[in-house]
Amino acid sequence: MKEQELPLQDRRDAGRHLAQRLRGHVDASALVLGLPRGGVPVAAEIARALGVALDVIVVRKLGVPGHEEFAMGAIASGGVQVLDKPLIQRLGVDARRLESVIDHERHELERREHAFRGDQAYPTLTGRQVVLVDDGIATGATMRAAIRAVRRLGAEHCILAVPVAAPESLASLRSEVDRIECLAAPEHFASVGQWYRHFDQTSDAEVRACLRSARDA
Repeated sequence: MKEQELPLQDRRDAGRHLAQRLRGHVDASALVLGLPRGGVPVAAEIARALGVALDVIVVRKLGVPGHEEFAMGAIASGGVQVLDKPLIQRLGVDARRLESVIDHERHELERREHAFRGDQAYPTLTGRQVVLVDDGIATGATMRAAIRAVRRLGAEHCILAVPVAAPESLASLRSEVDRIECLAAPEHFASVGQWYRHFDQTSDAEVRACLRSARDA
């Protein structure tokens, strides 16, 4: 499969390219789930192009204390927790500091769930095809937590769709999903943002606007 030419214009451009890759592989009853915040604009374009439902699954990276950009795990809706135990042990992160990080991120997860979903019930995943979308994969920790969350919630067929990913992280996720669509997995991967021309931070308001537009469509 030929890789997409990089850099991508922006997240919505990435979503349009992914939608083309997904045609013929996504059921009419499928649910596209974006990982807030950056994955939601990508997911919104996929859902719009394919004419399927859009929603979010909230996942929070567990950053290494003092080096928060590095993930030592992640938590997701539904009480899912994924820890990189070898990394935690190697870095000497003790139980107290780990629990402090988890508590902090759990509060933020709950805040975002309320901000994005309000009192709206979570959609039924049992027996459904689910497309999990983010704007890119670095370590894979957050996406792994999302995959395990939707499996726990009953998703029958799980597709992972991302514009760009670190090759080793993408390879580590292949056994956990039924299909992967990735536009590019560059050998010299440093960060997700480097592969976009425009990579501004996605706001809560933009996430809510994407969800509102999908519901009103």
